[in-house]
Amino acid sequence: MRIVFYISGHGLGHATRAIELIRALLQRPDASIVVRTSAPRWIFAFNLPSIEVQPFAADTGVVQPDSFSVDEEATARAAADFYRDFDRKIDDESHVLRGIGADVVLADVPPLALAAAHRAGVRGIAIANFTWDWIFSIYPAVARLAPHAIPAMRAAYATATLALRLPLHGGFDAVPVVRDIPFIARRSTRDPLETRRRLGIDAHRPLVLSSFSGFGADLPIEALERSRDFTLLAPSREPPPGFRYEDLVAAADVVVSKPGYGIVSECAANDTALLYTSRGPFIEYDLLVTSMARVIRARFIPQTDLTAGRWSDAIDALLAQPPPPERARVDGAEVAARAIVESAAR
Repeated sequence: MRIVFYISGHGLGHATRAIELIRALLQRPDASIVVRTSAPRWIFAFNLPSIEVQPFAADTGVVQPDSFSVDEEATARAAADFYRDFDRKIDDESHVLRGIGADVVLADVPPLALAAAHRAGVRGIAIANFTWDWIFSIYPAVARLAPHAIPAMRAAYATATLALRLPLHGGFDAVPVVRDIPFIARRSTRDPLETRRRLGIDAHRPLVLSSFSGFGADLPIEALERSRDFTLLAPSREPPPGFRYEDLVAAADVVVSKPGYGIVSECAANDTALLYTSRGPFIEYDLLVTSMARVIRARFIPQTDLTAGRWSDAIDALLAQPPPPERARVDGAEVAARAIVESAAR
């Protein structure tokens, strides 16, 4: 089964969950996977060194100067340029798919991938917790500068054979067939105490993991590292040698980040609390904040306190919260892999 997987390069969450799904798919001996993405090459080289990754910008995403803001004008201009000649892009990609000999196209979640699959006569399956037309719908600049973009996205999503919809979802009304699946999330297989021991971290103080590596954040790291109330772990990009990022999440008592599907799902998978701050204008923010409290311990910290390093009180309050009311299923990669195989066999 020849699979071509198109992955959005916006942030790292799309790539990290796609990697988990690829691992599940590769349990089939006949599975062959090509990835087309603008996501950083290092994340695939680190996690799936044998996978063929072809650099390709399949969508434009949201332009973010940092973790806390959105450049709406730049977002709209990028969308306007990308979708202006969208039909030609669909045609070009359909030829690429025929040349690769694709049996199935997966998309997380570029509309182009699904439209190209349809034109090439190949099954196109979306895997995501949102669609880009929903994300872009709140930006007046998109309506003003790129009025053709959202209709093009919706028309492309309408060609999908199937959407495997993850929790914390929004959009998908343009997709004809939708199936809900559990979280796809990275799960650590290491004992958290052993991870702390090997990293030389005091087991008697709360361990706090700062997770803003996708877009960065201006935080007083050196001052936070001197805190007597907790131990800070702030990897710049990749985890320390011998560890995976999910090992750090599992070893931590608290992750400090902005809310997004990736970090929420990994906190749920590894039973870690989340101290979150606000982010720029994202339609998914309120949905995430409302929904994630069911499956993780979560607490808000204002950006003023976050960037000033006033974390201790919020961390103490978060750790005092009771467990979440639900235990989330995190076997979505296995569920999705079975659904993809079943769909391809029809």
